[in-house]
Amino acid sequence: MDSISRALGRRLAAYLSKPRPGYERLSRLPLQDIMDTLQPADIVLVDGNSHISTAIKYLTQSTWSHACLYVGAQQSDVGQPCLIEADLTEGVTVVPLRKYEQFNIRICRPVGLSAADKEAVMNFARDRVGHVYDLKNIFDLARYLIQSPAVPVRYRRDMIAFGSGEPTQAICSTLIAEAFQTVAYPILPELIKVEDKKGEVVSVARHFTHYVPGDFDLSPYFRIVKPTIEKGFELSARR
Repeated sequence: MDSISRALGRRLAAYLSKPRPGYERLSRLPLQDIMDTLQPADIVLVDGNSHISTAIKYLTQSTWSHACLYVGAQQSDVGQPCLIEADLTEGVTVVPLRKYEQFNIRICRPVGLSAADKEAVMNFARDRVGHVYDLKNIFDLARYLIQSPAVPVRYRRDMIAFGSGEPTQAICSTLIAEAFQTVAYPILPELIKVEDKKGEVVSVARHFTHYVPGDFDLSPYFRIVKPTIEKGFELSARR
C-alpha cells in the first residue's frame, strides 16, 4: 500500500511543481549584482510560479513561496551551485543562483549572527543534501490542489503545517528554520497561540514546521538587502 501511495505522491508532486502561465518578473536586476551582494547564510526568497507556489502564496498571504540558503560560491560564476533548497520532487539539493534568474527574489540577512554560527547553520543544511522526502502522505499534498480554498484568513496559515508527513517539510521553509533554530537564532516570536481540544486559546512553542517563506521577510531579526541600494544608488545620477 505504501508503494502505491508513494507513486501517487510522486505524480501529484510533479503536477504541483509544474509552472503556471502569466508570470511577471518585476525586477530586471542583473544576476551578477545579486551574486556580488550575497553573503554566507543569507536567505534568498523566491516568488515562484508553480501550482504549489500559487497555493502557498494564497495561504500565507505573501509574495514569497520558496526559500533557499546561500552557502557561498565563486562570486564570478552565477551558474555555480551555491543555494541549498528543499524541493518537493528533488529533495534537498544544491542549485545555482541562475535557476531563479527569471523570478522575483529577495535577500534576507540575519543580523548579528557570528561567523561560527553562520557556519553551523550552513553545515546543518549541507549535511542534509541528498535527502529525498517521502511523498506517501498524499493527503498532505492534496490540499494544495485547491489554489484558493474557502478558508478564513486566520486559518489559512494552519493549512501549511497540516499533517506531520515529510511533504510538509519539503513544501515549507522548514529546513532553513530548523537550521537557524540549532543556533538559537530567532525568526519570529517563539510562542504562537492555538486552540486546544477544549477550544481554549493557549500558547505553545513554535515548531520549525510552522515557518513559511514569508516569515523571513517579516522577521524583525533579518535585514532586507537590496543590491541596487548596496551598490550606492543615487537619484541624481538618474536625472
